Amino acid sequence: MGTDNSRQTGVVLMAYGTPRSPDEIEPYYTDIRRGRPPTPEALADLVARYAAIGGISPLATLTESQRDALQRALDERAPDRYRVGLGLKHADPKVEVRAGELAASGCDNIVGLVLAPHYSSYSIGQYLQRARDGVDASGHGVEVVGIDSWATEPAFVDFLSHDLRSRHEAMTTRLADNGDERRVHVVFTAHSLPMRIIESGDPYPDELRSTAEAVAAELGLAEGDDWSIGWQSAGRTPEPWIGPDILDVIDSLGTDPDVGGVIVSACGFVADHLEVLYDLDIEARHRADDAELLFDRTACVNDDDGVIGALADRVIDATPSGG
Repeated sequence: MGTDNSRQTGVVLMAYGTPRSPDEIEPYYTDIRRGRPPTPEALADLVARYAAIGGISPLATLTESQRDALQRALDERAPDRYRVGLGLKHADPKVEVRAGELAASGCDNIVGLVLAPHYSSYSIGQYLQRARDGVDASGHGVEVVGIDSWATEPAFVDFLSHDLRSRHEAMTTRLADNGDERRVHVVFTAHSLPMRIIESGDPYPDELRSTAEAVAAELGLAEGDDWSIGWQSAGRTPEPWIGPDILDVIDSLGTDPDVGGVIVSACGFVADHLEVLYDLDIEARHRADDAELLFDRTACVNDDDGVIGALADRVIDATPSGG
């Protein structure tokens, strides 16, 4: 692609969003509930979860760091060619607003990139549609090209594999030093979705599996004995969500006489936030303690240069050749 600096491509970097202060928790929760305020009990539970991780999530700061890192990576590759804007699903600036602003600013086209590696029509598909809706509402008819999936992006797989290998070796050594011959089991997780989405043929479970298989292959882990897939952070709704839940997986591993430790690779999440810092680091760890299993959790990507650089390359590859 050329570097004609008179032309610019907008990049809508999309993420879930999070409250930035305790005062924002209730409006944030209300937005998640499509405008229905939470009950006092539900709100109190969410506030307590944030309190348990220090009062508020670091996600807002981390997402901004990811945006800045992507802008730097694009500037290094194609100076002045790309303009990155952050759009959020449940906090300001909303996806539609940011996409409309980029279109109105004179960008020739827009690339949509979601900070989640696994495609689902329920998540990635909705984000990209919201970006297109924002452009349409702006009255500026520029093309929006979406990056659907980066589940097996080599830099992402390498990041996960490197971190998992060091943690797996450390836990195995710890067991051996205690005279414990039991093995370490890895559980790859992503955010659960309602079963009705999966039953409609959505590829989301296959997306998670593709990441798990790629990482497991790098470490020589065998499915079943060495690794499995779990789901986490299911919504509190009456309908069934995809499972098994990570807490149930840990309970089951606790009954296996050959398993002495569990490492969760939360590869469906690319930044430290409530679903990682509370649902895994607190809830899942406590469940592992109760099952007398060692516990660890792999690092999130956050603003890792290697992964963000690979995403910048994907943005450039996705840019329409005429833009």
